[in-house]
Amino acid sequence: MATISPAKEFSLITQAQKGDRNAFGELIRVHAQGVQSVVYRMCGNQQLAEDAAQETFIQAWLKLPSYRPKSSLRNWLYRIAVNTAIDMLRKEKRIIPNTIDDLNLVDKRPTPERSLVSAERSEIVRDTIIALPDTSRAVLILREYEDLSYREIADTLDIPLGTVMSRLSYARKLLKDKLSLQLELHAEVTYA
Repeated sequence: MATISPAKEFSLITQAQKGDRNAFGELIRVHAQGVQSVVYRMCGNQQLAEDAAQETFIQAWLKLPSYRPKSSLRNWLYRIAVNTAIDMLRKEKRIIPNTIDDLNLVDKRPTPERSLVSAERSEIVRDTIIALPDTSRAVLILREYEDLSYREIADTLDIPLGTVMSRLSYARKLLKDKLSLQLELHAEVTYA
């Protein structure tokens, strides 16, 4: 992930707000990986995530003149990314990938059996996260996968801090309940 000093980022934002596409391109370079990660985890489909990330930056370019740095640019972009991913999912009626190629699994010494079980479990976890309500899924992804603080999540989603905590608690409980059932069923089928 590319990094940039706050002063340099502010300078690039100012230039981009004046129409400098090169400055905006540099901002995209810095934040592309994070935005891609958020939308992929929201969508669970690589192609849909790429489309959502591209749409996120188009929307950011169009809305950039009205951006005021009350929250970080990263948080502002993540808010756009979450909303874009939710909109695309609604349009696509929750496309869920079914191929191992979409999982991007990395295992240094996999046996074929271990790879299959790992892929199946990863798919169960991903599908269970995708099945969470949009608001719960967004908070969970920003906290657990993007490592945002509660305050950053509140700023990103423009919700109160207490709402972040309650949504995260609800999402974790729901995920735990659904996963324990799914993994139990998976184990019965796998080892039967």
